[in-house]
Amino acid sequence: MEDVLTEIPPPSRFFQEDLNNFTPPLPPLPSPFRLFSNPKLDAPLRPTLLIVAISSPSLFVFHHLSSKTLIGSLILPEIPFSGNSIEPSLTDKSCNIYAVNDVDGRILVVSVQCSVAAERSHAVAKVLIGEEIIPERVLILDSIQNRNFRGKLPPDETFAFKLETSAARKEGPSLLKDVDYFPSGSMVDGLPAALLSRCQLKNIKGTLCVSWPEFGGSVVPFIQSLLQKNMLPGVDFGLNNGEDGYSWFSQNRNRPFDSELYT
Repeated sequence: MEDVLTEIPPPSRFFQEDLNNFTPPLPPLPSPFRLFSNPKLDAPLRPTLLIVAISSPSLFVFHHLSSKTLIGSLILPEIPFSGNSIEPSLTDKSCNIYAVNDVDGRILVVSVQCSVAAERSHAVAKVLIGEEIIPERVLILDSIQNRNFRGKLPPDETFAFKLETSAARKEGPSLLKDVDYFPSGSMVDGLPAALLSRCQLKNIKGTLCVSWPEFGGSVVPFIQSLLQKNMLPGVDFGLNNGEDGYSWFSQNRNRPFDSELYT
């Protein structure tokens, strides 16, 4: 007679996806929203340029920019605040909005220091562009993802490509005159793609700049040079030898998405 306690049970008659049908669906996540430090701030904001820093090198560069003022934050309910510091830090999981001082025109910088899930990208893009923030131009800074690039990526070279909306191509000079266009057959996904699509939908002059390598220290002076040459001339980023401090930051930021609501 078989021992029912130790005998291996028969296989289930259901597939794993069928078993999920018996569990109630999770409640929908609340929408992302903005919080401004000055509640009397005139809305909508109409900056001449909105820069969205997503890549590790661009976050590192703008963190060291002293001539900026924190004016607000974008809140994603699925991102826990535990572990964040009171003052802005590179290790925080946050999405802060800054105004750049000492420049001609109104320039805002959004530092996206938290991972945004693909299914939340369009909701975040909608909050950042076209409602309470209506920029004339948008620059998105991200890195080339190896899985999305058609061709070989040399590990010892530093370079960048760009994608632009129709309005950016038709009206006025490009923000990045000396940067080549993204090769045909390669793709961009996630938040950078959602932001550029939002610019296209709202007929805003948007430019996406993707750099390589993704976590290379050599990209820091490269991004700094692009910004000073094309958009922020004369701005001191306070980076004498940024590669030394960046190596520690990139190692600690290169973590998987760890939201408590996506486990």
